Amino acid sequence: MRKAQRSRFWLYPVIIVFAQLLAFEASAQSYPNKPINIVLGSAAGGGNDTITRLIAPKLSEYLGQPVVVENRPGASGAIAAERVAKSPADGYTLILLSNNAVIVSMLRTLPFDLERDFAPVSQVSFASMVLVVHPSVPASNVKELIGLARSRPGELNYGSDSVGSAAHLAAELFISMAKIKLVHVPYKGAPAAVMATATGETSMNIPSITTALPLLGAGKLRAFAVTSAKRASSLPSIPTIDESGVPGYDYGVWYGMLAPAAVPKDILAQLNAAVIKAVNTPGMKESINKIGQEPQTSSPAQFAAFMRSEIAKFAKLTKLAGLKAE
Repeated sequence: MRKAQRSRFWLYPVIIVFAQLLAFEASAQSYPNKPINIVLGSAAGGGNDTITRLIAPKLSEYLGQPVVVENRPGASGAIAAERVAKSPADGYTLILLSNNAVIVSMLRTLPFDLERDFAPVSQVSFASMVLVVHPSVPASNVKELIGLARSRPGELNYGSDSVGSAAHLAAELFISMAKIKLVHVPYKGAPAAVMATATGETSMNIPSITTALPLLGAGKLRAFAVTSAKRASSLPSIPTIDESGVPGYDYGVWYGMLAPAAVPKDILAQLNAAVIKAVNTPGMKESINKIGQEPQTSSPAQFAAFMRSEIAKFAKLTKLAGLKAE
């Protein structure tokens, strides 16, 4: 009798573990069965907020559950990223990041690691930026602007939304590749920076196309070139910096969906399929183009490899700009 009792006693842990595995499998198979949160590290109206709110209804349709967009700005997006990194890895808490998160990770000590603590789901979109000047600048194109800067080294200036921002690094890459000298004037936010160029306070800026479009339409700025390797759908007549005399120049802002690192692979696959379907839904390309972005999706493995290459690229760029971690 005692021997039979001992046998049953040793079976209890095995039964418990087996039951947990069955519960976990059942949960994964029924995913999703409650609302999904996409946390953003910016206020409403930013590039990642705009694209997320554009595709969220389609994600909700394809996943069969409400998709809630939650803005948690602060600390250059680190507050939102930390919250998602430390959330349960069950696929119900996601984050949409841009390459600004990579830049921030280079310049600050953060309580999370982009590679270790997140599972890439898919890229979502890509936004080219645009080199704009005040109408008073005596140049008609990139080549003439470079010639002007070389004839007046250190006299022309450019604005950006902050030190270490995408606009700052885009300009520093341009300065380095064009072999010119410009003075950096940082502002508090993209609207203030681009308005400073529109009023003539700064000569040049490289904002997002979305930010620049209203001022370009009003004639307060002139667009010389876009920063991407290919021309932007929203500004098809504007050449690239590469084809304007700075061969090899390629820069832009990407947006991508990520989950906490340990999310099960089958859930990750479901999320990836939903994002790809939502972004490539008929009519969505036109909607994404209207906000100055291009659809760009990928597999989790492709996105992970892309992020590794971006981390290496921005390590070089921040060094080029003379930026150091805090």
